[in-house]
This record gives sequence, C-alpha cells and structure tokens, in this order.
Amino acid sequence: MDLIVRNACILQDGELRVIDIGIDGGTIAAIAPGLKADATQLDAAGCLVVPGLIETHIHLDKTCILDRCRIEEGTVAEAVRETAAVKRNFTVEDVYARARRTLERCISHGTMRMRTHVELDPGIGMIGLDAISQLARDYAWAIDVELCVFPQEGLTNNPGTEELLIEGLRRGARTIGAAPYFDTEPRAQIDRIFAIARDFDAEIDMHLDLAETTQGMQVEYVCRKTEEYGWGGRVAVGHVTQMSLLPSDRFQAITARLANAGVAVTVLPSTDLHLMGRSHDHAVPRGVVPVESLRNAGVTCSISTNNVLNPFTPYGDGSLIRMANLYANVCHATRATRPKPSPRSRSRSGASSAGGPLSPARVRSFIRRANSRTR
Repeated sequence: MDLIVRNACILQDGELRVIDIGIDGGTIAAIAPGLKADATQLDAAGCLVVPGLIETHIHLDKTCILDRCRIEEGTVAEAVRETAAVKRNFTVEDVYARARRTLERCISHGTMRMRTHVELDPGIGMIGLDAISQLARDYAWAIDVELCVFPQEGLTNNPGTEELLIEGLRRGARTIGAAPYFDTEPRAQIDRIFAIARDFDAEIDMHLDLAETTQGMQVEYVCRKTEEYGWGGRVAVGHVTQMSLLPSDRFQAITARLANAGVAVTVLPSTDLHLMGRSHDHAVPRGVVPVESLRNAGVTCSISTNNVLNPFTPYGDGSLIRMANLYANVCHATRATRPKPSPRSRSRSGASSAGGPLSPARVRSFIRRANSRTR
C-alpha cells in the first residue's frame, strides 16, 4: 500500500465505525482498523468518509442567471417565461462560464457523477449542448457528466424541437428528458419521448406532475409506457409534487406501480418548496415527496439539486449534503432506514442513485467530509 487514511469514519454493517483505509496504486485495497504498512499517511481525524456523491438532476445550462430575471409570482409558468426570454441571448461562452462556476461548486462538495439536463428548442438551438459538452470533456478528470437533452418549452406544441432533440442524441447525449405539462396533450409528448428513446437506445428522465392539485397526473401512464417498451430501470421521473398531495392508499398504489415498472423517482426539495403553494394563503402544500415508503417498496430514489440561482430556484450552492438535510427537515426524516432490495430498482444510467457503504474501488470514488465529525 502506498497511502493509508487513518481514523476515517465509515458506515459498516449498518453502524458508524472509525477505521483505516489502505490505498494501493490508486485503488482502495483494505478497510480495517490498525492497518500496518510503510506508506504515506493521512489523518482523517474522525471525519466521515463516503462514496462520491451523485447529482442525478441539475440544469447547468441555465444556472446563475438571477441578475437577468425577475421573480414576482414565484410560479413554474413565470420561471419558464423568464428563462425563455433571457436564454435567447445565451452564447456558448456565457453558458460555459456560468455552468463552470456551478460545476466547480458541486465538485468541491463531493459530487463525482452528474446528470445535467440541457434545453434544446428553436429559441436556443444547440448552444447549451455545445457548451455543456465541452465543459464535461474539460472536467472529465474530476467528474463524470452525463447529458440529458429535453424540451423545457414543450415538444408537440413547439415545432422544430423534436429535430433538435434527435440531433442532440446523435451528438452523444445518452438520455432524453421531457416536460409533458407544457404541451396541450401531455401524453402525446410522453409517447414521442418513449419512441425516440427506443430509436436511440436512450435513457429517459422526465420532469413530471409538477402542480399543486392531483388533477391530470401522468405518473401511472409513464409506468404503463415503461412496461410497454420494456424500459424498466431506464426511466426516472423528477418532481412528481402531485404525489405529495395524495391520500395514503392512492400513494401506496402508485408506489407499487413505480416499483413494478422500474421507474425511479428524483426528489428536488429546494425547487419544489420554492414553486409550490403559491396559490394558497394557508395550509400551504410543500410539494416534496416523502421517499422512505417509496424506497422501502423497492423504488430507486434520489435527492437532487435541480436549479441554482435562477427563477426556478433562486438559491443553492451545489451541495447535495445540504439538499439531503433540507429534505430531512421538510419530510421529518429522523433516522436512516434500510430499503428492501428490488431487482428492477437500479438504473442502468451513469447518473443512477448513489448509496451503500464504502467498498474497495477507485480512490476518486470517495470523499472526506471535513466538517462531519462523529460525536
């Protein structure tokens, strides 16, 4: 071994333990207390060591634009409208510079894999894709970035968008997204996205059911299409704030559908708290889906950032630890629980949900939380 990390706190057999981590040739070779070797030593001083974090849902292309937008209503419609107006003036250089700032923040907070959505439509063309593709190449030494092309302003209602999505997949994007609630016929968009995904053997990551009522939910339709196409384990849905409004029996029924279909759920606490409940003057809904019962049923779940410093989310610093803490406070998560395993719950995507204890792997795959000491 050429490096030993001493006094590292890790999760082992369901408990926090202070041990040593031995590294040999860039690979974790041993995890045990009192390792002995003639090697360079690093004292973790009881800090928590965890696998590298995975950002499953973020929008690097429209980060850091608060100085160009107004927020008066705080609604989804306003956020889309304001962003659409300013992105007409985006350039490759501008997108790259803003995205770089946020990406570097994410890396500094321990994120080592990421799926970023990139908007493609006639208004912006391929500018965002070109910028983020270059950024991903430039920072490949530090983080694996996967691109998801998606139609933020609609697909079937926005001629020319489908052709751009297809071009994005041809250029190497591995995932196609969706925002069905911005088309007159949401299911028409869902149908086209599945068809395109099949043509390109692509993953699917949808923005879905982002609203303050339970009317017009599409999550069960997405489950049905996932089963129809045999795409289990390759589909994720983000937001699904409408699920947070359902009574228990209905929530559990949809949970079972998600688990059986192999559809993952991404919870976006910061954005959903900011956008939801704007029409209420009391008993304001939070819009954040509690994931524990989903996980226990075998649904792959993740908590992610979504937006940083734009009309969708006018705050954020790219810290997934901070986002998890926000979720825990909002959803009354007081202790960790072990999810039941599901053979279809793991996404094939490079941005699937992180989890599990530290295990022998590449050194780049773990981080040390400098401010997370055991008590």
